[in-house]
Amino acid sequence: MRDGHYLQSLVLKHIASREAIQQIHAQLVIASEKLPSTTTTTTLWNSLFRHYSLGSFPEEAVQLFKQLQLQQHLPLSFDSYAYSFLIKACAILQQNKLGTQFHGLSIKAGFQSHLYVQTALVNMYADFGSLVEAQKVFDQMPDRNSVTWNALITGFIKWGKLGFARTLFDRMPNQNVVSWTGIIDGYARNNQHKVALSLFRTMVGKGIEPTQVTILAIFPAIWNLGCLESCQSIHTYGEKSGLNNSDIRVLNSLVDAYAKCGCMESAVKVFDFIDAKKRNLVSWTSVISGFAMHGMGKQAVDSFKSMENECLKPNRVTFLSILSACSHGGLVEEGLEFFRKMVDEGLVEPDVKHYGCLIDMLGRAGRLEEAEKMALQIPPEIENVVIWRTLLGACSFHENVQMAERVMRKILEMERKYGGDYVLLSNLFAGSGRFADAEKVRTRMDERNAPKVPGLSLV
Repeated sequence: MRDGHYLQSLVLKHIASREAIQQIHAQLVIASEKLPSTTTTTTLWNSLFRHYSLGSFPEEAVQLFKQLQLQQHLPLSFDSYAYSFLIKACAILQQNKLGTQFHGLSIKAGFQSHLYVQTALVNMYADFGSLVEAQKVFDQMPDRNSVTWNALITGFIKWGKLGFARTLFDRMPNQNVVSWTGIIDGYARNNQHKVALSLFRTMVGKGIEPTQVTILAIFPAIWNLGCLESCQSIHTYGEKSGLNNSDIRVLNSLVDAYAKCGCMESAVKVFDFIDAKKRNLVSWTSVISGFAMHGMGKQAVDSFKSMENECLKPNRVTFLSILSACSHGGLVEEGLEFFRKMVDEGLVEPDVKHYGCLIDMLGRAGRLEEAEKMALQIPPEIENVVIWRTLLGACSFHENVQMAERVMRKILEMERKYGGDYVLLSNLFAGSGRFADAEKVRTRMDERNAPKVPGLSLV
């Protein structure tokens, strides 16, 4: 019979293989009656708990626990590692009731003050959104480490309690790069970009070196603020630290950030710097999207074709970017061809955004009949009032009153409370000399309490 040490060596060798671990599991069950209750045996079961709880089937960790409890010849006690992995499995499974049961079992087993078990509980309750319970476990812990603090901070951020997260972060005795990254990401995700960027600068000023995760977290704040200087600083730091060469995500984000900060020249330089073998679909989509937002339709089309030559299959975001580029660049025929390619070759099922780009493109070019026909072909399950508003705007620009009336009827079938629709149609009537109709539209807008949304300027 194979002994515990041999099985343990097999577990360590094949820990990432589900099939191998299941075979070892079966051997261990057969051998368990003859294996003495030793540290090696406990480590074996813990290795299985770890593999199952952190893998694709965490429910198997719970099933294993229940099976072991039914084996009378095995001891029914489990150590801190077992409980930590089982609690993690509950968090992944999002089974609050089961997690509470393991919490109770861990207390009965004497782990109410154990650092790792209690940290796992804080993380589990935070994942569930049971923040009161997470805080309660945290407060009752005699000792905490940085992982404990970060687990609760991350939980508050995840559930939108940014104020609580910041208070906890400020209390944290030894703030590390993980905690700084978490709070920066929290502010960025909650659209408080100035605070996120300020925190990032404070972190760097304290001598804490950002990781690639920190860099990726701060990029949304940079491009939302249009802060080209910060983008350049991150670029320089990435070159000096080696992050630019080690993580393609950083370079892809740089391409995207430079484009959104208005410096397409730098975006292209970064893209060209990426080794051709490392460029992935995100790299190409980022540069195509950049060309699109800068009205550089031809360059976007050329890049799309180069991407295809690299045998990369475009996804829905890539197609959305190239359709947007064709729309803003006036490349109608090219845009129609890309749409046909997307549909006819079955590469991507078009959604409302793809149709929106296409209708916007046709509307800009004055091809209103084609745009209306396309709008009428949109499947009902994805039809959106924004599509018809886009067409109404095109009718207004090209002064097509008859089509505007038809489009307005479609809009009113979906929504009647948006004042901008009435204003556009009213102005169109007035521009064509139909003042009585213009006045009727304005009156109807007032009767339906559909005020126009006030304008907003960042200048």
